[in-house]
Amino acid sequence: MHTSALVLFSGGQDSTTCLAYALDRYERVETIAFDYRQRHSVELEARVVVLQKIREQFPHWAHKLGEDHLLDLAVLGAVSETSLTRETAFKMESSGLPNTFVPGRNLLFLTLAAALAYRRDLQVIVTGVCETDFSGYPDCRDDTIKAMQLALSLGMDKRYLIETPLMWIDKAATWRLAHQIGGSGLVDLIVEHTHTCYLGDRAHLHAWGYGCGSCPACELRAKGYAGYLASGAHQSVQAGIPTKAGK
Repeated sequence: MHTSALVLFSGGQDSTTCLAYALDRYERVETIAFDYRQRHSVELEARVVVLQKIREQFPHWAHKLGEDHLLDLAVLGAVSETSLTRETAFKMESSGLPNTFVPGRNLLFLTLAAALAYRRDLQVIVTGVCETDFSGYPDCRDDTIKAMQLALSLGMDKRYLIETPLMWIDKAATWRLAHQIGGSGLVDLIVEHTHTCYLGDRAHLHAWGYGCGSCPACELRAKGYAGYLASGAHQSVQAGIPTKAGK
């Protein structure tokens, strides 16, 4: 039986939802993030605030939330020529992938997360990758994650479980999942304190949160929030998915 988890926590909507998912299920949860000199480095500041707010607003989770780890991955930014690590406009490349794709990012993240989980004796790694509402990133695919789970388990001689609670849902369903786990309080926390915008805009507040409103990340978040409102989920009581208490 799994009792502990390490969440890849960037401070954005998806990773905050995944953190709530883990806190709802496991007795000990730690978090990890990576500074790879991303343009939207404001997310690294936002994540500290999110962790603080979760402890304050969800006291039944506070005792489960353990150490937070921030790793310096400047080398990833140094070898990546992408719009997330350089001052370049967002566009599609000739490869068919957007130039927001940072090659090897999730592979490296998961490898380092597994190494930390090994040292910290954490059994489950939780990440917010998604194959439904994604930009075509090959390292977000379910097949990639399954392959990484096998490789890491073999390479470290420890059976890891990599959980991807958002893999098969769209962004509207991600908002609904947050509501189902933590009610309107968690949704409000995500709106006000998490960060998604690729340009790092914290000056413009929209119904769905802060951001420029025009980059791919903002457009996807806004579209998902509109779908969440249209579904009426924000008006329902906290119910819908099997939480740990309700399994």
